Amino acid sequence: MASMQEPTFLILTALASGPLHGYGVMQEVSTLSQGSVTLRTGTLYGALDRLTEQGLIEVDREEAVDGRLRRYYRLAAPGASALATEAARLRRHADAAVTRLGTRPAVA
Repeated sequence: MASMQEPTFLILTALASGPLHGYGVMQEVSTLSQGSVTLRTGTLYGALDRLTEQGLIEVDREEAVDGRLRRYYRLAAPGASALATEAARLRRHADAAVTRLGTRPAVA
């Protein structure tokens, strides 16, 4: 499997702790990325639709709030597996970088 795009990784990570509605996903992605990733509404809902079609996330429930339908999403089992695989891949890369930085000769 090819590496995951950062927004996808962050969306799946946001949903790993439980169902969220779209705006909640946007807030969690911003928090997880310490503000470096900001998803626009169109981008987010396009990604949520794509991830749903891929079977990585599922619609948990829908509820009406102030006359508007709010859809909650949850991480599906294949999404949890894909997230775990990607997290392990990123950890291996980060560990390799830290190890190599530790063996870097001192600069005079």
